[in-house]
Amino acid sequence: MSKGKRYEEPKLNLKKVFAVILAFIVVIMFIFIIKGILTKDKEQVKITSKDYVVIFQNNKWGVMDSNGNQVIDPSYQEMITIPNKKEDVFLCIYDVNYQTGEYKTKALNSKNEEILTQYEQVEAISNQDANQNVWYEDKAIKVKKDGKYGIINLEGKELTPCQYDNISAIEGMKNALKVAKDGKEGILNNEGKEILPMQYTEITSLGKDNKEGFIVKGENGKYGIVNYSNEPVIEAKYDEISKVYGNDMYVVKQAGKQVLVKKDGTEVLNKGYDEIKEILKNAENGIIFVKNGKYGVMKTSGEVTIDAQYEELKEAKSGIFLAKQNEKYSIIDIEKATKVEPNYISITYNEKADLYIAEKEDYSNDVIDATFAIRQSGILVDSDDEKGYIELKQGEEYKYYNFKFEEKNVAEIHPSNTLFKSKKDGKYGFVDKDGKVVVDYQYDDATEQNSYGYAGIKKDGKWGSIDNKGNITQEPTYDLEDYLKIDFIGRWHLGKDINMNYYRD
Repeated sequence: MSKGKRYEEPKLNLKKVFAVILAFIVVIMFIFIIKGILTKDKEQVKITSKDYVVIFQNNKWGVMDSNGNQVIDPSYQEMITIPNKKEDVFLCIYDVNYQTGEYKTKALNSKNEEILTQYEQVEAISNQDANQNVWYEDKAIKVKKDGKYGIINLEGKELTPCQYDNISAIEGMKNALKVAKDGKEGILNNEGKEILPMQYTEITSLGKDNKEGFIVKGENGKYGIVNYSNEPVIEAKYDEISKVYGNDMYVVKQAGKQVLVKKDGTEVLNKGYDEIKEILKNAENGIIFVKNGKYGVMKTSGEVTIDAQYEELKEAKSGIFLAKQNEKYSIIDIEKATKVEPNYISITYNEKADLYIAEKEDYSNDVIDATFAIRQSGILVDSDDEKGYIELKQGEEYKYYNFKFEEKNVAEIHPSNTLFKSKKDGKYGFVDKDGKVVVDYQYDDATEQNSYGYAGIKKDGKWGSIDNKGNITQEPTYDLEDYLKIDFIGRWHLGKDINMNYYRD
């Protein structure tokens, strides 16, 4: 019996196999690439920043994160301090004796666990700017042990031993901590490194940052100026030194009289005024002085170029002045020519943008360029030097302009936002970056989405909020007409005192 033909498996065609595998790999890679692009796009619109903010509820203070989650329940009588909004180190004061001024402190983390318990006190190092706005050193905190003070970082690492009688900030200056011990003062940076040795009886700032140097008082009771490296700039021989300087000239006081001097002590000007207020940017223009309560301009030769007739006078840029007379502000030049008429209750100069913001009696603003022409008018809502724009409310519309006065749409100003305020038929809604309506036009007013993804909505005189997808997080129930700024995190809105930077419900 013969056998039938044996069935044989075909031999593998390796070239085809490799081709199939390669094609499969390409497909898989393509899928992952597409997924990556979509994920990246999704990440671009996702609000990823997470900060910690102080909250206030039922007259008690707590902490929440920028997603609206309560971290520390509002249970503290005193406001909680957050030195760095990115770090979960929260400093609490409790058991305050208002008669003696004594109090206790504790530090908590985001798990409501007490940390840094080895210290008797743990406190933020507070500071304030020229407008009295309070802020804190964000890389160092002050601790107390065995009755002495030291500095640690926010991770708890010791930067200096607890050996000082006191530690405080140099007013208005970042990264400069004044330490005191046995009647002497010195300066440390926020890493604990010595900047000025402990050899002075008094130290204050000369300018806005440590690059300008420090006014110091020696053991002889006289004042001088030293730089950041503790090298003498002005010899310590004066009764007083004012925070007025420029063109290598300084204002000092001797025998009860202000004198303009050079670095080497040579007198430049010593008469013709009651007080020197400002040294002008151009040395030839001299100083702004006060005589009999009025402001004027005088050259260093003593020649008066602008009579003392103004209630205020401040140099905006070289040879250009903001002048107040009869309770109204104008802009004049060194030749006394009026560049902008005295029609305003205030004028400020933005050096970076090279423009002027002039405020009228009805609190609307004119935006004036470097040629003194009014380029835009409206109510100033916001100004951002870093992003380079101003926001104005013009009629019922909110408009953005760069510093060249070119109008920009909100997506250009806030490219990471997912929603953008839009107006139609007198009502506000929100659209996505493609212009598709996400939130219907139903609100009387609204704010743009903030950095945390929330926007304010107003209806029937009340304010509420939505999230970055347009979902309502707080129905419009808050009366915020007296608030300077409308801002929300979830159902919490920014407090009335915006300098304190807290949220409440």
